[in-house]
Order: sequence, then structure tokens, then C-alpha cells
Amino acid sequence: MDKLLEKYIESGAFYKAVVEDGSDIIFIVDYDGLILYHNPSVEETLGHAPDSLIGEMFFDYLEPNSAKKVRAEFEKSIKKPYDSNIEFRFLCKDATYKYLEFNSINLHHKEGIEGLILDCRDISQRKKDAEELLRAQKAKEQFLANMSHEIRTPINGIAGMVNLLFEATEEDDRMKYLSAIKNSTESLKVIINDILDLSVIESGKLRFEKIGFNIKYQLSAVVDTFLFQSKEKGIDLKYDIQPEADTVLLGDPVRLNQILINLISNAIKFTHIGEITIAVSLERKEEKIHYISFSISDTGVGISEEKVQNIFESFTQADESVTRRYGGTGLGLSIVKQLIELQNGTIDVTSEENKGTTFTFVIPYESGKIQDLVQPSSKVKETPKYSFKGVKVLLVEDNDINRLYALNILKKWECEVDGAENGYIALEKLRSNDYDLILMDIQMPIMDGYEATKNIRQSMPDSKKEIPIIALTANAIKGDSERCLEVGMNDYLPKPFQPQDLYKSISKFISKKSSDSHKLPIPARITDLTYLKSICDGDKTFMRDMIETFLLNTPPTINEMQKWINKAEWLKVGHLAHKIKPSITFMGIDSLKPLIKNIEVYGKDNYKTDLIPTLVDELSEKCQTAYKELRKELETTLS
Repeated sequence: MDKLLEKYIESGAFYKAVVEDGSDIIFIVDYDGLILYHNPSVEETLGHAPDSLIGEMFFDYLEPNSAKKVRAEFEKSIKKPYDSNIEFRFLCKDATYKYLEFNSINLHHKEGIEGLILDCRDISQRKKDAEELLRAQKAKEQFLANMSHEIRTPINGIAGMVNLLFEATEEDDRMKYLSAIKNSTESLKVIINDILDLSVIESGKLRFEKIGFNIKYQLSAVVDTFLFQSKEKGIDLKYDIQPEADTVLLGDPVRLNQILINLISNAIKFTHIGEITIAVSLERKEEKIHYISFSISDTGVGISEEKVQNIFESFTQADESVTRRYGGTGLGLSIVKQLIELQNGTIDVTSEENKGTTFTFVIPYESGKIQDLVQPSSKVKETPKYSFKGVKVLLVEDNDINRLYALNILKKWECEVDGAENGYIALEKLRSNDYDLILMDIQMPIMDGYEATKNIRQSMPDSKKEIPIIALTANAIKGDSERCLEVGMNDYLPKPFQPQDLYKSISKFISKKSSDSHKLPIPARITDLTYLKSICDGDKTFMRDMIETFLLNTPPTINEMQKWINKAEWLKVGHLAHKIKPSITFMGIDSLKPLIKNIEVYGKDNYKTDLIPTLVDELSEKCQTAYKELRKELETTLS
């Protein structure tokens, strides 16, 4: 043993280092609980001055409600050489109690002395964390119970109305039942959208637009959607916008709508008499930033003072009876708060029971110009009257209702549709038939959409490897779109989709000219290998390697572009465009150079980002033609 270390031990210096200067609280007590010693940590943790507790009874400082239980554990420790993890609450100097835990060493077994060394640790944070975890667990359990009720209610309504619809003979009854089914499906969508919104927000993947909008237009459109509900309840619904706030701003009007809809919807739900007033004003202006204040006041049931504090928490409502009486997921206000704070805004609430509630939020928006305004689009609700006459579609879907829905739309567009119940059947049909497009469900028995797509891209003949595949999936969770593109799908459409969404997706891959022909139009040749041949100087092996490298590396790069587009990571899209520029030059695809340049510049400068998705779609479409030409070159000239 080292001599210095031996002397250190003999001197007892380690006692000061471990006991006197340590962070643990050390008590030495006799078997009756009389305190004979305590170290300085008692002051640091509990506030009692050095040596001030010597001569006091240990049990006099225990929290009264648990003192009897701790004394019983103490009595057990007297009979053991060692005991551990005994929890207790000890009185601090400031008259509060702190959670501690002691391990005891019985001096009788070693020294023949009737006393205990109590090595105590502060476990206040651990207890607080445990209580918080328990509270969160109970809140989530309550949420799941609420969600079970909320989801079952519209589903039961739909099932019941469908049964009545089958038996109905009168047209009026049929329309009444269909209307009830539609209302139930809308309720179900609201619940599911709340859950998905919260999932995206908490994953940190939410991106905000920065486009021009006018608050007066946005607010009046939102209020119009609630006029029928408010009139039905006999409630006045009015709004006022100060002239200073009625201007063009840059921000995300869709998320503003979501916030307003949630707060106004709540106000109508909890107001049975009186009025709801929405006031918009300019709180302040700092250079180009307008701090816009929105106030939604109602004369409804109000919220008690003690429950206002928790109203923005996830899975929480002011009272469980609220859920039973009014319904709802308990997520709406949590989503609202997070949407506002993610835009550097703030929200407050004041409320008084039986008198009403006022929500006030402020969001900073950059000032815009008239030319920044985005013209509102009028979405077509019915199936678009377009035609894809002669286009051959393989619809891969295992759900009868979903298959019937898609089949009905495609037939209206005069498509020739073939069906498959799973990926395995789809592969068999693709081997023996030619199709222009595949609509691929993801979750299917036997073989899912991911596996089927991998098989198509890897094992099908060249003429069928590049067939456009559009994913149709009910999994609208963040990350699914990236996985679809990674396995080789060309586009992604979450269910339930609107006909116009499906039309837009199909249009990316099917030329409008195909409506007059059973075959896709044959594009003019877009590759020119003159430059490649000149640098290869007659070396066919080198030339073949260059083409194969292009065919191998370019599709994953374009798929990665689509992935970053979905995440609004425009700079990364620009970098990828720059990365494939040399390859485009080597293959002589001059028509793509302006396209690549625009994607690169727009991405790097974060400019005209709304055009980037369309440009990348065009790049992908033209590259498909280039791939076919280059493969033919490999099979003929360079074989």
C-alpha cells in the first residue's frame, strides 16, 4: 500500500472528506432517537444551523402523518446490522417538510454501541418526478377514455345510420340518414386531425408558411362558417378590426385559421345565451413587424380560477364533466397554444364562472405588399369532370370500401381499372399485363405496399420497372411519406383523399394527351451523348460505366429531393440539385439545365419555394424519359 495513502487513512482525514464535507446528511442517533451528531449538510439541505439539532429527538422533526410508520421502520433497523431505503419527511428551518431517505448502520454489531448512523439523501426531486409521472399517466388514461368515447360515438352513429339506410324506402329518409352519416364522419375527422396535429407539433416537424394574407378576409371567412351555428343557438357573433390591423401581412394564414376556428368553436360550444365578440387590433409595431392582437370573448359558462391554469395542457379539460357534456379530445387548446408560441406569439385567458371567458393572443407578422396576396382558390367539391380515357390503372387495395371509392372516381375519368387485393396479386398482374400507373395501398395482408414496390423496382423487366406508383395510405403520421419515396414510390396520397387530390397526383405522371389515346405519348429524345462520347474517346466500357452510374445514383437523389420538400428544407433541395448538375451535363440533357439551375438557386436563396415542388416533379418526369433512352443505349450500342 502507498505510504501516503496509509497515513491518510490512519489520520482519519477521510472522515472529514466523506462525512463532514460530503453532500449526504449524516445523523448519529441512539436507540431512542436522540440526535447525538449531525454533519454540516443538515444546514445546506434543511436549513438548520450546525450542531443545532444535537440533543433533539429525531422523531419530533418528522411529518406527523407519517411519523408512526417511520418509527416502526426505525425499530426494525435497531434489530438489523444494516437497513436501507427508508423514506420520511423531515421538518426544515423554514417550516416546510422535505422528502429524505436513510440507509442505517447499526453500531451495536461492530462497536457494541446502541446507536445508528443514518446516511440520508434528499429525494424531493425524485418524489416530484414520480408524482408528475403519475399525474401525466392519469391524464393520459382519462384522455384515452375520452377518446374511446369520442371515436365510438360517431362510429356507432355511422353504423346505425347505414343499417337504417338499407331499410329506408323514402327519399327524404335516405337524405336524412346520409346527412347524419356525413356529420358523424366530419366529427371523426376532427378528432383524428387533433391527434395528428399534436403528433406533428411535438415531433418538431411542423413548418409554417410565409405568404401574404389579409386578416379581414381571413377572419370574415372563418366567422361565416359559424354563423349558422350561432344563429341556431340564438347567440350574436360579431367581430371588429381596427384599421391599423387591416393590412397585408406575411405569415401562415392556414394556421391562423386553425387557431381562430378552435377558439370560436369553443366559445360557441360553451355559450348558451348572450354574445361572442372577436376584436383584432395592432398591439405595437417594431420596424417591419406588426404585433397583431386577437381577442375572443364570450358570455358562456366560464372556468373556475383554480382550473384556468391547466386549460392549455394536453389531454386536459377544465373538468371531466365538460367532456361528458360537451365532448372533445382535450387537445384543442394545447394545439392552439403551441401553434401560437411556435410563431413567437403569446396567449392568455381570463375567465369567471357563469360570466364568460376571454382568450387573447398576440402573433408578430412581417408587413407585406398587395402583390404578396395569395388569391383564394375555390376548391371543387364534386369529382372533377376530367378524363384519363384509356389510361390503364392497377388499383392495389385490400379494403372493399376504399377500393369501391377509388374505382368509382377512376371510372368517371374513363380509366381502365384492374384491381388487386394485396402486393403479391399486384406483382402477378403486372407480370402479365401492361399498366400506365399503379395506385398502391400500404398496409395489406400477405405482401404490403412497401415490399411490392421494392419487388417492382428490383425484379420487373426494364419496361415495367419505372411505372409510376402512387401510395394511398391511411397512415398520415410524419415519416410515412419519406419511407414511400425511399422504397421507390413516386408520390404519396393520405386517406381519406378528395377526388381533386387524386387527379392532381395522377396528372403529374399521365399526360393530358393520354385522354385521347390508350398509350402514353412518346416524348422527343432528350439525351445527347455526343459530349460523353468525346470525353470517353471510344472507350465503350468507360462510357457504359458513366451511364450506369447516372442510372444508379440519380433516382435516389431525386427521391431525396422529394423527402426534403416534404420537410420544407429548401436549402437541402438546392444542394441536391447542384449535386446532379455534372451528371446532367455528361448525359447531354440540356433541356434540364435551366430546371436544375432554378431549383438550385430557389433552394439556396429560399426564394419562390412554392415553385420548387412543381420543378422537381418536372425534373423527375423528364428523367424518367432519359432513363429509358439511356437503358436502350446500354442494351443496343453498348451491349
